[in-house]
Amino acid sequence: MAGRRPLVLGARVALAHPRAADRDEFLAAVRRSQPLHDPWVHPPATAGEWSAYLRRVRGRERFAYHARRLDDGALVGIVNVNDVIRGNLQQAFVGYYGFAPHAGHGYMTEVLQLVVRECFTTLDLHRVEANIQPDNAPSRALARRCGFSCEGFSPRYLRVGGQWRDHERWAITREAWASLGRSSAPPTVG
Repeated sequence: MAGRRPLVLGARVALAHPRAADRDEFLAAVRRSQPLHDPWVHPPATAGEWSAYLRRVRGRERFAYHARRLDDGALVGIVNVNDVIRGNLQQAFVGYYGFAPHAGHGYMTEVLQLVVRECFTTLDLHRVEANIQPDNAPSRALARRCGFSCEGFSPRYLRVGGQWRDHERWAITREAWASLGRSSAPPTVG
């Protein structure tokens, strides 16, 4: 993690916002992980898409958390917090994906739990929603492990890879999260 100040430290990972200097490493991880991601997610895959992504996630309505292993700094996954809605709703939507060869080792469970904690503490949200394609069993299992509950089904809900796809709506509220006892997770740094 040399030269990088983490926002949040977990037991095995640290979260930080992406930097322009991360581009080549990120794009290499996307290329390496294409079989893992397809058809569920289509992350930025070119330098131009990376630049557009950085512009989108710097603001008050969108945030990106890139997770790195503490022991070697390897980029293990991403959680994007999108479309923060204030007012009476206090909600955001999360999207996430891990990178090969780190998938299946539990990193994304820790990463999503840390980001959900950030959503309820630092961002002061009340509800976090993840929209998941019904056939994406690993993503559904991750949401379930992190305390999300399936609230419904939306046909042709989101356009992914140029096609309108069905999604299940999974969500967690601040109260449900607190009941899991996760509010005592490791403190935020920075």
